[in-house]
Amino acid sequence: MKLTWFGTVDYVEMLALQREFHESRVTNEIPDTLLLLEHSHVITLGRRTLETHVLSEPTVLADAGIDVEETDRGGEATYHGPGQLVAYPIVDLRALGLGPASYVTALEQAIIETLAVYFVEAHRVKGRTGIWVAGDGEESGDGNNPVGRKIAAIGVRISRGVAMHGLALNVSTDLSMFDHIVPCGMPGLDVTSIEAEQGAAPPVKIVAEVLAEKLAEVLIPV
Repeated sequence: MKLTWFGTVDYVEMLALQREFHESRVTNEIPDTLLLLEHSHVITLGRRTLETHVLSEPTVLADAGIDVEETDRGGEATYHGPGQLVAYPIVDLRALGLGPASYVTALEQAIIETLAVYFVEAHRVKGRTGIWVAGDGEESGDGNNPVGRKIAAIGVRISRGVAMHGLALNVSTDLSMFDHIVPCGMPGLDVTSIEAEQGAAPPVKIVAEVLAEKLAEVLIPV
């Protein structure tokens, strides 16, 4: 898998680049490719986002320097910004022998193994996409909020057998930014980061190197 670290990139710019990479992967002009980066402040709205999922007025978001962008990934609203590791695998799932569900499971496993390197014990929540810490991995009684704090979100799009978009892992993210939205369409969801759990966090680029290794291990063709 070819790896590229981009540093901090505007969301719209990277979305256009993703689409270029996706088309090149569909036509076999490039191998499977992993794009690693941080985004400037942005709220992205997945295909299942409702108007009520954005809590702050446009003027408030503008004053905070947060862009809002609709996108074609799955899922609802999420926040991206400095201190958050974003990974976009542009991979041919047919060649890897993976379906949509098993691909998401592979991404989740790579995140769990990456967090373990930094002594953060993480888990899945049954029926939910993404990765949590604390709690027992079961839904709470109201069916809305998982038990635990969400540390990583996943939203993908698969077209012509090739995946794009991917995952976002909170490393040293300003978690107050999530107050502007209903994260992942889940009211009352608590979010966390490596820094919040451990009191400190390594640079995002260092975590990106670890995640890249874990992704390479779980995305071996079967």
